[in-house]
Amino acid sequence: MALKDLLSFFFGLAMTIALSAAARAETISLVGFGDSLMAGYQLAPEDAFPARLEKALKDKGYDVAISNAGVSGDTTAGGLARIDWSVPDGTKGVILELGANDALRGVPPEETRGNLEAMVKRLKERGIAVLLAGMLAPPNMGGDYAARFNAIYPELAKKYDLPFYPFFLDGVVTEAGLKLEDGMHPNGDGIGVMVERFLPMAEQFITAVQEGE
Repeated sequence: MALKDLLSFFFGLAMTIALSAAARAETISLVGFGDSLMAGYQLAPEDAFPARLEKALKDKGYDVAISNAGVSGDTTAGGLARIDWSVPDGTKGVILELGANDALRGVPPEETRGNLEAMVKRLKERGIAVLLAGMLAPPNMGGDYAARFNAIYPELAKKYDLPFYPFFLDGVVTEAGLKLEDGMHPNGDGIGVMVERFLPMAEQFITAVQEGE
């Protein structure tokens, strides 16, 4: 091999290695897509779930940025209407958390399921991974409604092979000291509990996103 060809080969090899390393070092862009539980109702922006989760992940060495696309009062119908423009190109994964307001308003579970499924399909069509955060119907909705509503999330997760966190408010919903005065939304301490419990699932999700690139 001529010296010029040899130099060209090693230059090309070095560029390939450098580009590969740069790709591996690229910040993973995620979006927290949901309602007031994601938006951080009555909390400072830095205390909302996406910001606190991003900090917790960075503290563990992950290069990640989590945008907050939570809208207080949003239903699954509202989420479906805005998901295309609320999740920008370049997003690697979405934490999908919606449905609580559907249950509070008595929206038929079949409608909630259809809206969530449509959002999952749209995201997957764009090559965006989805982590589905589950919700449970409030007890006052009755057993029949709860059975139909609560089944939505595990069934969609199974159908579309999604990583699944069963209950977004786990550890908070029954603890008055972890909620605001309205008795519904988490306070700063409540968000801390949610992030702590959610963190292992988030780490698994990020690992899967990285491996899928």
